[in-house]
Amino acid sequence: MKLYNIIEAAKMPEAYCKGTAVMWTDEYISEQLLKVHLNPDIELASRKATTIDETIDWILNKVAGEELYILDLGCGPGLYAEKLAEKGHHVTGVDFSPRSISYARKAAADKQIDISYRCQNYLELEDANAYDLILIIFTDFGVLLPDERERFLVNAYRALKPGGRLLFDVMNDRFRVQEIGRKSWESAEKGFWRGRPYLALTETFNYEEPKVTLTQHVVADEDEGVAIYRFWIHTFSHYDLEQLLDSHGFRGIKCYDRVIPGCEMYRSEDVTFCIASK
Repeated sequence: MKLYNIIEAAKMPEAYCKGTAVMWTDEYISEQLLKVHLNPDIELASRKATTIDETIDWILNKVAGEELYILDLGCGPGLYAEKLAEKGHHVTGVDFSPRSISYARKAAADKQIDISYRCQNYLELEDANAYDLILIIFTDFGVLLPDERERFLVNAYRALKPGGRLLFDVMNDRFRVQEIGRKSWESAEKGFWRGRPYLALTETFNYEEPKVTLTQHVVADEDEGVAIYRFWIHTFSHYDLEQLLDSHGFRGIKCYDRVIPGCEMYRSEDVTFCIASK
């Protein structure tokens, strides 16, 4: 492992330059992520259990109906899908993490809850005229790169029944990442990133023009060398969302702030929920 490679990897990249590794499908990291997902008291991979309950109640108040056909994209281990199915709705969960889908399927079977789970990248969704409601929760919409966002909206529109609704949440323009310009590092014999000794360098960069923030993790170890994990967070105004969704044929676009309580990562007013109809 050469020190020069680490220095080069840690530099600020061009906007939207992709990393060299993906943590969601990594055999070791996905196991650590699942543990974080299932911790009901923290909001790192999923929101707290109480917030999930409040969110579902709010969603079903806005999108009323019995036995809705719901598509939960980026469903993870099924925390929202299970609660929606228990309320009598027909739920399909999609996630491209094999570990999360495996856990979700077993959990549903153990609880005798009828949910259809698919291990799939939702950017490759091909469903058509199938759902009354499509969800993408915990600001996943905002981490999509612009070309991915376009593909997602085309896929979601096609997958909805006429009159069906798309519902998602994003970080809005009030949100400010606290760690801009700060660097941190971790050295461990074993930890979140690897099951063996590693060094992790983390830095957050701001790109004002595309309204996006990058959190970059450079992880180095003797076995695999240097891996770069990049996570982009876009912020949106209500106007941004209205223009974007309108351009893809959605109508009845409504935005809501202060839907969920704040936490250590963001304030309540930093998160906007959006609902749009086909």
